[in-house]
Amino acid sequence: MSADRITLALSKGRIYDETLPLLQAAGIEVLEHPERSRKLILPTNHPALNVVLVRASDVPTYVQYGGADLGVCGKDTLLEHEAEWGGAANVGLYQPLDLQIARCRMSVAVRADFDYVRAVRQGARIRVATKYVAIAREFFASKGVHVDLIKLYGSMELAPLTGLADAIVDLVSTGNTLKANQLVEVERIMDISSRLVVNQGALKVKRALLRPLLDAFAQAAPQAQAAQSAGAAPAPGVLA
Repeated sequence: MSADRITLALSKGRIYDETLPLLQAAGIEVLEHPERSRKLILPTNHPALNVVLVRASDVPTYVQYGGADLGVCGKDTLLEHEAEWGGAANVGLYQPLDLQIARCRMSVAVRADFDYVRAVRQGARIRVATKYVAIAREFFASKGVHVDLIKLYGSMELAPLTGLADAIVDLVSTGNTLKANQLVEVERIMDISSRLVVNQGALKVKRALLRPLLDAFAQAAPQAQAAQSAGAAPAPGVLA
């Protein structure tokens, strides 16, 4: 990390699209569009700030190891990353803000004809396909259910349809993809939104550079949310 520059890690797609209004409300413009540029490091009108484009699952890794000073990533990604390191205390990421963007939910879904209630009775065993192994393991363990986890990265909906798994644990937004594939959402595990994460070392070394940006995010987030949802979404909350 350069001592006189700030690097913000973002992933393409919904998180990038919903972070842009926050940056704009803070007076920051990304000068090149990621879909029209081959560059992975994008300049901004802020003389000390660059945006780097990485995979969503890599954002906490880049911030943890100092490849970026701060980043935006989903709660789901953070929980899985923390589980790999044996807990949040071992990761070294400061999480000052829940930005309340890219909102969705983590849910269990099954075929419409599958008897889920019977399958998750205490002491039963169920086979679950998911990208979110740590979250799924903890959820079913809390119910006293034995779970065989199958880690997938592609279309989760195929797993119950082909008999690969009894159920899936995945992110759900509208639920339309589940319905189109004759799947039903049977349990909501948690609500998901995106967090601002900061490298703890950078926060000490670059405090003078980072503090104004963090304050700008805190002020801009509720304004952007109000503009997008006419006040329907809750204001971002400072995390303990």
